[in-house]
Amino acid sequence: MTVHSATATRVRTGGPHDDGPKIVEHLMGWALVVVVAMLVTQLGLL
Repeated sequence: MTVHSATATRVRTGGPHDDGPKIVEHLMGWALVVVVAMLVTQLGLL
């Protein structure tokens, strides 16, 4: 078994080089910001 064949069979687990739907990540990030803002205001921390 060569080095190339050993690395070619690895399963990708995601990460910075994983190409996916960027708009979904963007929207989920903003949704998290909104949820945290609502939590902060409900708890009276601001």
